[in-house]
Amino acid sequence: MLRLGRREFGPHEPVIMAIVNRTPDSFYDRGATFRDEPALARVEQAVAEGAAIIDIGGVKAGPGEEVTAQEEARRTVGFVAEVRRRFPDVVISVDTWRAEVGEAVCEAGADLLNDAWGGVDPGLAEVAARHRVGLVCTHAGGAQPRTRPHRVTYDDVVADILDVTVGLAERAVALGVPRESVLIDPGHDFGKNTRHSLEATRRLDEMVATGWPVLVSLSNKDFVGETLDRPVKERLLGTLATTAVSAWLGARVYRVHEVAETRQVLEMVASIAGHRAPAVARRGLA
Repeated sequence: MLRLGRREFGPHEPVIMAIVNRTPDSFYDRGATFRDEPALARVEQAVAEGAAIIDIGGVKAGPGEEVTAQEEARRTVGFVAEVRRRFPDVVISVDTWRAEVGEAVCEAGADLLNDAWGGVDPGLAEVAARHRVGLVCTHAGGAQPRTRPHRVTYDDVVADILDVTVGLAERAVALGVPRESVLIDPGHDFGKNTRHSLEATRRLDEMVATGWPVLVSLSNKDFVGETLDRPVKERLLGTLATTAVSAWLGARVYRVHEVAETRQVLEMVASIAGHRAPAVARRGLA
């Protein structure tokens, strides 16, 4: 059982996490949800399309202008409070690596801290434990926040992913984070080249076998773009193919930009796997 906020998710229930960037320079939407009203409209649409989690981020992952902790909090804390007020049952996640920001968003109503930079601030897990909220434990290859990988190597990238993420998850539980609210994430593109991310996808079942629920953040990422030689706005098909493979291998949570399309892929895979009945079954029966 995966338990986040007020929600519980069964072992074969795929969970969609919709991305809402409160940044003016996001690689994908270029600031489309930086202002409050477009961002709230995005939340409403994502929930209507089937997202159970809203992931709010105040700093883009890649290099760019410095964003202080105070500015990150300004972009996210009040928005978290408003989403909590308007959507009391939705799971609110905040994408941050900073403990002080985590503290502020938890006080505002966040249910999950999405630590995409692999525990670079060990205090973030302590915040999650203190507030009894969930935590995403990600492999970032030791990279510092907002840096790009350069000639990074691994003897075995998946072995490193397992060692780091399981270690972070066990530490979180030891600190007091509820075990049923901890997820692990292979960290596609983070501290990895394209071949590393492809191998992490191909061997995702090894992460699933640890027993920790696996979150994948695949949406329109560079490894998809490089694999198919496509710019950001032409990566949806590659993303959905990678999503289908990840679902077949047992991933539980999918962090995405395109909610409706992802939901169709996940429902189709679940039906093929025998975990979901077809929505309609008339063929050959009339």
